Amino acid sequence: MSLLEVKNVKKSFDGNEVLKDISMTVEKGEVISILGPSGSGKTTFLRCMTMLETVDSGEIAYSGEKAVTTVDGKAVYASKADMRRIKTYFGLVFQSFELFPHFSVMGNITDAPIHVMKRPRDEVEKEARELLKKLGLSERADHYPYQLSGGQKQRVAIARALAMDPQMIFFDEPTSALDPELTAEILKVLRELAAEKMTMVIVTHEIAFARAVSDRVIFMDGGVIIEQGSPADVIDHPSNERTRAFLKKMSE
Repeated sequence: MSLLEVKNVKKSFDGNEVLKDISMTVEKGEVISILGPSGSGKTTFLRCMTMLETVDSGEIAYSGEKAVTTVDGKAVYASKADMRRIKTYFGLVFQSFELFPHFSVMGNITDAPIHVMKRPRDEVEKEARELLKKLGLSERADHYPYQLSGGQKQRVAIARALAMDPQMIFFDEPTSALDPELTAEILKVLRELAAEKMTMVIVTHEIAFARAVSDRVIFMDGGVIIEQGSPADVIDHPSNERTRAFLKKMSE
């Protein structure tokens, strides 16, 4: 059984069809990078998979648990109780960090495990300190977001997602707000997670990173998946002219 299964998802905004009958699966331990030009629908697709946007129709299931089904051509979402459970399958790291400014680094990481998952504070804080050590942030535990660099904020955001012990993590352009030096810092963390077989779906414009870390690369344009396959197939030997044009532009 796939960890995530998406079938025939459609999404429109004000009559403009942004996702056009998209289907894909994600297997446990798989790293998938989604590439595509601005406006291709890749971020909307990620937001639909993480329930930040509602789809018009289609199916979304995590480990066989249906988050979305379609009845009479319209999407029907699971109950609130079921959705709370389904959302524990995944974490999400935002492009703009989305840290709570009034919480310390430790507070940002421990708040949800303590108050949402109802786990013991001492146990959560111990795990949080282990995550901070792993991510090179031990000395920043009591700092606040305004005291951190962009790369440090992104690493805290990753630690916050990992603290919920999800089966998979989505990343929305995790390096787009960072300068080149900090970008390398975050890509190193993602490579380490990939080596540990963390299941990840990454919307990115970092072609070299996608080639190095992905099991599968998906190229989207115009609200559809144009092609997908191994990095060697899609990045090094693309079969579609739209993919070739995009990669050429990105390399200029």
